[in-house]
Amino acid sequence: MKKSETSHRIVLTIILALFFLSSCAHYTINQPAKYAHQNDSYEFSNFSQSTDADETFVILTFSGGGTRAAAFSYGVLERLRTIPLPGKDKTLLDEVDVISTVSGGSFTGAYYALFGDRIFEDYKEKFLYRNIEKELTFRLLNPVNWFRLASPYYSRIDLASELYDKTVFDSLTFQALADKAKRPFLIINATNLYQGALFEFTGEQFNYIGSDILSYPVARAVAASSAFPFLLAPVSLVNYPFPPDYEIPEADKMAMKDYWINKERYFSAINNLIFSDKANHPYIHLMDGGLADNIGLRAIHDLYVRGGIRKKINDGKIKYLLVIVVNAKNEPPQKFDLKESPPGLATVGLKTCTISMDNYSFETIESIKQLFEERIKAQQYIESCQEQLDKHCPDSYKLPSMSGGQMKLYVVDISFDNISDKDEREFLKNLPTTFNLEKEEVNRLIEAGGRLLVEHPEFKAFIEEYQ
Repeated sequence: MKKSETSHRIVLTIILALFFLSSCAHYTINQPAKYAHQNDSYEFSNFSQSTDADETFVILTFSGGGTRAAAFSYGVLERLRTIPLPGKDKTLLDEVDVISTVSGGSFTGAYYALFGDRIFEDYKEKFLYRNIEKELTFRLLNPVNWFRLASPYYSRIDLASELYDKTVFDSLTFQALADKAKRPFLIINATNLYQGALFEFTGEQFNYIGSDILSYPVARAVAASSAFPFLLAPVSLVNYPFPPDYEIPEADKMAMKDYWINKERYFSAINNLIFSDKANHPYIHLMDGGLADNIGLRAIHDLYVRGGIRKKINDGKIKYLLVIVVNAKNEPPQKFDLKESPPGLATVGLKTCTISMDNYSFETIESIKQLFEERIKAQQYIESCQEQLDKHCPDSYKLPSMSGGQMKLYVVDISFDNISDKDEREFLKNLPTTFNLEKEEVNRLIEAGGRLLVEHPEFKAFIEEYQ
């Protein structure tokens, strides 16, 4: 055989191999649930804490914002680790019960939930100081990946997910979190593109799509949470038929009858029960969680409404409720108002995606404060009425009562707006939303996160009351 013929055969073999590779390239598919309660081990109620640990109930929420958000939230974790609790052999970080994350904040929250204190040993080098965008670009330039990307079932988000899986999260799935069964309970948030509703990576949420969350890679959930529109494609999930023994939760059935009584519960049920229509929604496409809620607080609201937190309050287990919201919202300078001509399509598209992310976060914070404050006031009112009844009518009917009237609430919202130094505030606000920041920028974000935590008036009040 001639040398030229051999070369041609080799080239043809390579082309055929690459063509085969492109036809086989497919995103990671979530697996079906085999039985109804398969996901129970990744529900909040099954995550334990030590005895009386619920007395100090700590919730953390980490916003979106790329490496900026990841570093800012890391600074809060680092500072919480240094705050000892009087009379207890642990720090305030040990008391964290729930972490709800979005986009860039999902990297920090997921890493801590998986690896605990190891985050303080290797996370900076493993993620914060890395140029993730450069590494993704190199993968895009790899000819092998050109053929994979030619598949309609494989895209840049899948390349990113593979990178996160192998180099950040050690290829671990939600099974690793369920096996720990120890708080903090992690809620990674994405947005269901169809109705723009929040999609939480929890066992309860996966029940609605007939899928097994335990076998699903944590890195892929993080990728979905940070899949920013235009830059990355959505992460897709299969919506499977329900297992034979599955039943729609009774709470959802009741909520569907509550339109005029409780519209909030009604629409919450609607957003979940849409997945029951398997014929019209066989697939789910998820994007950046910030499109639905950029600070991760709505998942906390849902956890309260569904009973996870409310039951602990009703049972009198929570004495101090501390909610720490880490919001890495930036405000880069905008110059389009200086021109008479309207902004271009790219600018309009970017603003359209981010306006809802940024502008309504403060309303979500106020809403969660009001939710808990009204719960406390309601119990105080019941106790006051019962006191009057007992005073004037000792044998009177006993009002239905719950605990929670004495619970102390502290909501600590940390953002760059809290920084008093103008130059520092403007510097951090102008940092871009990217996965590539200079080491010095990362360190300044870390320092700011920890400092703003301990300087916050609500946090000071919590420490003072606790002591």
